[in-house]
Amino acid sequence: MTSASSPDHAGRVPTPRTDTGATPPDLADDERRLHELGYAQELARSMSGFSNFAVSFSIVSILSGCLTLYGTGMNTGGPVLITWGWPVVGLFTLCVGLAMAEICSAFPTAGGLYYWAARLAPRNAAAWSWFTGWCNFMGQVAVTAGIDYGAAFFTNALLDLQFGFSSTPGHTVEIFAVILVLHGLLNTFGVRLVALLNNVSVWWHLLGVLIIVGALAVVPSKHASASFVFTHYVNNTGFGSSFYVAMLGLLLAQYTLTGYDASAHMTEETKGAAVSGPRGIVNAIVVSLVAGWVLLIGLTFAIQDYKGELGSKTGVPPAQIFIDAIGTTGAKFLLLIVIGAQFFCGMASVTANSRMIYAFSRDGALPGSRFWHRINPRTQTPTSAVWLAAGGALVLGLPALWNTTAYTAVTSISVIGLYLSYVIPVFLRLRHGGTFERGPWQLGRWSGIIGTVAVVWTVFISVVFMLPTASPITAKSFNYTPVAVAVVLGFSALWWALSARRWFTGPRMAQAAADRTDDGSNPSEDALEKR
Repeated sequence: MTSASSPDHAGRVPTPRTDTGATPPDLADDERRLHELGYAQELARSMSGFSNFAVSFSIVSILSGCLTLYGTGMNTGGPVLITWGWPVVGLFTLCVGLAMAEICSAFPTAGGLYYWAARLAPRNAAAWSWFTGWCNFMGQVAVTAGIDYGAAFFTNALLDLQFGFSSTPGHTVEIFAVILVLHGLLNTFGVRLVALLNNVSVWWHLLGVLIIVGALAVVPSKHASASFVFTHYVNNTGFGSSFYVAMLGLLLAQYTLTGYDASAHMTEETKGAAVSGPRGIVNAIVVSLVAGWVLLIGLTFAIQDYKGELGSKTGVPPAQIFIDAIGTTGAKFLLLIVIGAQFFCGMASVTANSRMIYAFSRDGALPGSRFWHRINPRTQTPTSAVWLAAGGALVLGLPALWNTTAYTAVTSISVIGLYLSYVIPVFLRLRHGGTFERGPWQLGRWSGIIGTVAVVWTVFISVVFMLPTASPITAKSFNYTPVAVAVVLGFSALWWALSARRWFTGPRMAQAAADRTDDGSNPSEDALEKR
């Protein structure tokens, strides 16, 4: 038997066990619960409840999603959809988050969604787990791409204003790659710094919104009318149906309000995980909902020249709104605030993404799983998974070099992938009804209603965001979201049918810890790798 102090072949220190495999009585409640769920404590459990919330709040990042897709909102419905689409989407999103939080309390593991699916499926648990995990993997990589490409948009706009570094697709992709590398390096070598910056990120976002909205409210000599902000409709898509355009306009809000599953993925590193994880999910949505609405209304009131700002040479309408409202110098300062928030957001996204990759590959579900779930013995973090997250995001963002709607497609992919993975466990939990064994954080008699709303809403947005976004449809304007979704899910389905269904049994849980031999090897992992 491996000793309690001996690291395994991946550099991890397994949770100590007695000769009978029982959990030692001196383990903390979190470790004991994780052991009951089938996993050894391998990641460093050092995060507070606030830090857990901070990761999700940073990934939701209203200064990232709201502003990077603001130009899309200006074209698909305009001010009326920007202003009213936000609270409508926010309320439905809160239903999804509440339903997820209840399940998170019952099963606080880094695998999160795909682990929940395996535990809740009445039959074919491995298949439910497999496809939930692949949807989440797709969404996680896409949301990292969306966040960091958005940060590259705004960074390029600032560099253009300051140094004349023109805003071209090529330049933006170059900046995008640099940002991803920086996030990979931070998550590899600056683990403690990442945790500190996630906490700073919360206050940066909240103070940033107050500064931006305050500056846009006080400095400009004129503001848009309330009628313009709350009722003005714009359609620059080429489609004739106002209802269709309004549905497309919901993407701004729905893309922003994603990524809060990070609190679930970080539960194996969080103290009091069965309560802190659910609270992190719900609080990230609620705080973002309020602060984001303030930001959008403040920005829309500051519009001076709608057509001019939409056609800004920087390609970033909010940047032009800043310039027109408070001047170039002030605009540069506000852009620095926004870029800082987006940098924090992308950093947190890579962190959460890598934890999902670590957990999924720990169960043998990704090609090269043995490599991707290695733990750095010095930092106790999944370094290989960090670079898969960053590399996958870079690949997904490259079509922006030739496709004008690529960013919209990336954000749509993230929404569809993430929300499908969010709602599959919720759907399975609904089928349990009152037999579901709740954790300490629960919804009581509201579980059924909230869960049903969450499922219906997710089906709706998954269809809407795969539809064409511009007319006429050409090679440059084609929404490749359905293609990307089909490729990822098609690959996972083919792999499942040809191979994985014969050996993937869902989350392996205690098997990995139990199977370790005295030399630190794991026969189960070796067998999976050979397959």
